[in-house]
Amino acid sequence: MKARELQELTVEELERKLNELRTELFNLRLRLATGDLENPMRLRLLRKDVARVMTLLRSRGISPGGAPARPGRRGAARR
Repeated sequence: MKARELQELTVEELERKLNELRTELFNLRLRLATGDLENPMRLRLLRKDVARVMTLLRSRGISPGGAPARPGRRGAARR
């Protein structure tokens, strides 16, 4: 799915799309394990689509789990 198409979706639609993609990715991984997968490139495309949706949700301030994203110090040194 194109990033431009995803940007037009609402938060609820993005969350629904994320669930659909994760379910399809799970099913394809299961088929890969059983040797029944016809198109292994589909796995790669699905992983990228999941990442795109998660990035859009994060940029809108919504954590992919449903909770608001926590603003924090990125790259802060740990002590």
